[in-house]
Amino acid sequence: MEIVFIVLLILASITGITFIVERGIALRWHKVIPPAVEAAVETFRSSTDLPMLRHACELHPSPLSRLLLLADTHGEWTKAENAEAIESRARYEVVRLERGMVILEIIVGIAPLLGLVGTVYGLIMLFGTLGPGGMSDHSNLSKGIATALYATLLGLLAAIPSLVAWSYYNKKIETVAVEMEALCDEFLKRYYNMKADVREAAMPETSARAGKRPRS
Repeated sequence: MEIVFIVLLILASITGITFIVERGIALRWHKVIPPAVEAAVETFRSSTDLPMLRHACELHPSPLSRLLLLADTHGEWTKAENAEAIESRARYEVVRLERGMVILEIIVGIAPLLGLVGTVYGLIMLFGTLGPGGMSDHSNLSKGIATALYATLLGLLAAIPSLVAWSYYNKKIETVAVEMEALCDEFLKRYYNMKADVREAAMPETSARAGKRPRS
């Protein structure tokens, strides 16, 4: 029966390592916030820069790119409506970034418990099979206890890397979410300022045309 706990712990360890590697690849900074897209936002000043920003977002698909393209698509909306739409989509993007984190959290909680259960079960079986003179054979007793404690060791070895990765990735997701929010806010501010400048530039021309009256 001890082999069942050991197999479960090995499977938990393999699963944890798989998700640690997968999330490590998916949460790389340049995958979430491509430098080209970030640079395009920082250099965005006028309508002539907008096609370059769109091109950068389409060329580098990422959570930030999808948020910026959504903001551009809703450019005719008010700033408040656009910000609300981006906020809703940002929650979805963060959930996608957190995919697999719950598996690591489960492994962190269940692996030590599985190891403890395996140890307790092994000790129960060990002491249950000891005869009247069994305690005098210290070598067999120590070997049995070491075998039982092996399950605890496997449980800790499975849980510790998952705990470290879970804590690190949670902090990283929080950091990139804040950075994406800042970049989207900056884009919205510059985008609607640009639209306001375009309207103001068009107003004198419109007024001048309206001031011209046909000669009688």
